[in-house]
Amino acid sequence: MSKYIEIKLNHEFLFSFLEKNAFKLMVLFPLSLLYCLKMIREYERAVIFRLGKCFRKVKGPGLFFILPCLDSYEKVDTRTVAFNVSRQEILTKDSVTVTVDAVVFFRIFDPYLAVNKIYNVQYGTKMLSASILRNILGARTLQEIVQKKEFLIRNIHGLLNVGTKEWGTVVERVEIKDVKLPVEIQKAMAVEAEATSEARALVITALGEKKASYMLKNAADSFIKNPISIQLRYLQTLSQIATENNSTIIFPIPIEFLN
Repeated sequence: MSKYIEIKLNHEFLFSFLEKNAFKLMVLFPLSLLYCLKMIREYERAVIFRLGKCFRKVKGPGLFFILPCLDSYEKVDTRTVAFNVSRQEILTKDSVTVTVDAVVFFRIFDPYLAVNKIYNVQYGTKMLSASILRNILGARTLQEIVQKKEFLIRNIHGLLNVGTKEWGTVVERVEIKDVKLPVEIQKAMAVEAEATSEARALVITALGEKKASYMLKNAADSFIKNPISIQLRYLQTLSQIATENNSTIIFPIPIEFLN
């Protein structure tokens, strides 16, 4: 009986409160929606925390509701982000110091992991990229870095994806923008390239002379086998001389005299 009276009194108090404050509630209700209703863009997602506990299911894009004083949320941008890896001075396997500039493109595919598994996902990816870049290039010689750049980029890309997967991110692309060598190494490589070009030119010249001598030998053998061809060649030579110098007087000698 006492419980019934208590419930009745509570209902009466509630009804009286609503009657007295109905106007205030009608005015404040639209304002309260501003705190409950949130909106995020197409490329954003919202990770909801209720009393400190994170919900696995993220919200967005569009409108979503939160409970005032109980819920908080963190927005996560899922677009591709590009950042420059800080310039790295790397000692190669053959003891040559090179300076490498690189750029990394990555995006967040799981906002829940990106918020809960790492404090700053972009900073963590940047530091991991610099570390893997030093480890991969430091285990190679200078010649391998210059000649096998695409192969090394694929290795760096694969290791980055393995390391960042648990953070809810994926590395889409890695590019090595520049590899700067010491001045002494650049001069030595220029001298080596020039010497290689000269050696290649000498080889091509020697092959051309060899081919020409072979063709002359074949022509001489052909003349020996066909004496008439010698006479035709003789007449052709006379025709060329007469064409080049019209004032020259030529007295042809019968080819039989040469025999």
